[in-house]
Amino acid sequence: MPTSKKSGLGRGLGSLIPENFNTALLVDEAERVQQLPLDALVPRPNQPRTVFDKSALEELAGSIRRHGVVLPLVVCSLPAGNYEIIAGERRWRAAKIAGQKTVPAIVRTFKELERLEIALIENVQRVDLSPLEQAASIEQLHQQFNLAYTEIAQRLGKAETTVSNIVRLLQLPQNARLALATGKISEGHARQILALKAKPQQQDELLKQIIAHGWTVRQAERFVTSIKMGLSPHKTVSSRVAVDTDVTKQLSNRLGAKVQVRHTAKGGKIEIGFTSEDDLNDLLALLAAVQRK
Repeated sequence: MPTSKKSGLGRGLGSLIPENFNTALLVDEAERVQQLPLDALVPRPNQPRTVFDKSALEELAGSIRRHGVVLPLVVCSLPAGNYEIIAGERRWRAAKIAGQKTVPAIVRTFKELERLEIALIENVQRVDLSPLEQAASIEQLHQQFNLAYTEIAQRLGKAETTVSNIVRLLQLPQNARLALATGKISEGHARQILALKAKPQQQDELLKQIIAHGWTVRQAERFVTSIKMGLSPHKTVSSRVAVDTDVTKQLSNRLGAKVQVRHTAKGGKIEIGFTSEDDLNDLLALLAAVQRK
């Protein structure tokens, strides 16, 4: 007979939040949905999401104008008589844009940990947090509530390595964090910058090259490899790019088709595009002719 795993948090969040989390599951059928004034609700101070997409909010507001707020918010009462939003801040913001006066809500009581985790899980599963927002939220769970990354990963339905890699983004230098937050670099670029953690000057140089020249993650990776091997990174990267461009141009001209050269960890591949069955047959005939030579 299997034994149940005890939790240091009493019932634990596992009993409150199933794996396939949905805000609707926070609403008990026996609980009464109340219409609460919008101005009586306040966002959670340490809400994981700090940036809300304006176009997405406008789209949601349009839906609310037509159908109202279908799914109740989940809130808890505050001593001042107002309510703190636990789940549903996007709906609250969109309802304000839509000109609503009230929103449906369920008033619940939660432990501090339960409030933060529910807010984090809802945001991660509904509208992805930015990598840095995820990292900050996960680190808060780790530091403030003494949760191991393994436990956090299980509760968020992510691999432990994924959670660890997300948190490592907080180790980025400030200028790289700003570039990631504003979309100037990707998470993949950020990981390459982290690979040069022991070399701050090279980190700064890599960031500048990515932004100034639109380097791909693969180009950034070659820069990092060159630094670690004691080679000239600029010469290595620029020469590889020049070769790739030349090869691509020659093949495209010879085959009369779009050609892409892609490098992988084990070598690389050449991709040849075609737009129709006739194009494919022509390419096969041309390649066969080259082979016969």
